[in-house]
Amino acid sequence: MSETQNSTSQKAMDEDNKAASQTMPNTQDKDYEDKLTQAALALVEDVISYAVKIVEEEQNPLKNIKWMTHGEFTVEKGRKQIDEYFSKCVSKKCWAHGVEFIERKDLIHSFLYIYYVHWSISTAGLPVAQISAGTYFTMKVSKTKPPDAPIGVFYVGDHQALVHRPGMVRFRENWQKNLTDAKHSFMESFSFLFNRV
Repeated sequence: MSETQNSTSQKAMDEDNKAASQTMPNTQDKDYEDKLTQAALALVEDVISYAVKIVEEEQNPLKNIKWMTHGEFTVEKGRKQIDEYFSKCVSKKCWAHGVEFIERKDLIHSFLYIYYVHWSISTAGLPVAQISAGTYFTMKVSKTKPPDAPIGVFYVGDHQALVHRPGMVRFRENWQKNLTDAKHSFMESFSFLFNRV
């Protein structure tokens, strides 16, 4: 008889434990739910970010020009094409730029023509800009490619190492603005040197 009582009391204790576990929150389940919620939120943020990027690219497609061929290349035509590229890519008219030919490098299989594009913003308060940013443009003219093949074009910003190619990367005006702002902040930190009379 004591066995039946033990068995009955064991069943009753099991039922009590089961009921208690259902009413009391399980910390392992809560941790799992928190991690699952965090993962779901991160996934949703990534999807939204990607969707915004796609919409932005639809509204602002990559802008490029038809670059000249090896047979058409001259230093002056290269300068004009860089100017044409920026007139098409830069939407804000406050930016002034000038293109300057720097040098020609003779490599084994090609010539590299290097240009420097000066950027500045003039304002009513300061019509002559004291700070500028720049972009180095390189036009690669192959010695071995046929004259009707397009030249290679790429550019890097001042103090940057990342190489960009027109038509593959969108030129962003904020790159120049960030650089001019940083230079302006740097000059302000040494204002005592620049304000001497």
